[in-house]
Amino acid sequence: MKQQYIKNVVSLDLNVEKCIGCGRCREVCPHHVFKMENRKALIQNRDGCMECGACARNCPAEAITVRAGVGCAAAIVMGKLRGSAPYCGDSDEPNKQCCG
Repeated sequence: MKQQYIKNVVSLDLNVEKCIGCGRCREVCPHHVFKMENRKALIQNRDGCMECGACARNCPAEAITVRAGVGCAAAIVMGKLRGSAPYCGDSDEPNKQCCG
């Protein structure tokens, strides 16, 4: 089963033209967001991205961008710090679970 968070909100972007096909994104992604096809990386599970930033930090071609620390990875950390479920910081719903 693929891990999914909130649909269609992730900040992940891949510039396939810049991709050199090294496969590092696929190796470091904890949720198998990427696949390799025809010697290029492709996003196969966009909604599975928790925006940890591992792919972008490890891409030697700088073909990947993601706003690390704003998505579910940050929510999980905030939840752990507060001793609660993942916390998104929504002021209207302070105990709202946003991912898991």
